[in-house]
Amino acid sequence: MKVDLKKLGDEELWILFPIILKPHNPQYKYWYQDEVNLLEEILGADEIKRISHIGSTSVHDLLAKPTIDILLEVKSEAILDRFNVILEKSGYICLKQEDGFKHQSLLCLKGYLETGFDEKVYHLHIRVINNHKELYFRDYLRDHPHVAREYGDLKIELMEKYKHHRDNYTEHKSEFINRYTEKAMDIYPDRYKEYKKQ
Repeated sequence: MKVDLKKLGDEELWILFPIILKPHNPQYKYWYQDEVNLLEEILGADEIKRISHIGSTSVHDLLAKPTIDILLEVKSEAILDRFNVILEKSGYICLKQEDGFKHQSLLCLKGYLETGFDEKVYHLHIRVINNHKELYFRDYLRDHPHVAREYGDLKIELMEKYKHHRDNYTEHKSEFINRYTEKAMDIYPDRYKEYKKQ
């Protein structure tokens, strides 16, 4: 049964859902596409400006938490409340957030059970179009395997320290992610001006 994440404190969440890293699974791209098909069906493909596979599961051979991260970009904030209702009815748990561009956004989670992680876990990041720095970081790792290996090594080190403290694990990756995101944005300027599936 799906767990109500909103009723659990951070420490309870971190114990029930620890940081787990696994080798790349070739099935990730199919799990991603299956979820994209579902999202287009329930939300309406015309409402989605761009949808992309992001995060470590989108990079071949990269050690990753077995979570499919999906970035879904929309035209405006006005659609978020409707999406929230639809996604909650479809098995997601949605949390409202503020993103770096001061627009409201949603983080919707699926695959969190009372017993721990389900086989397939999804993090759906819904944002107003053009808040997509993760695409640049993903592309840099894909194009620079040695940097992806460094990132994998860093994640192992952090998992050993912060297996049950997700915030610290995430925070200590930030400097690495920001550094290579900036490099990527210099190398691939304006790559994502056009709206398309990634």
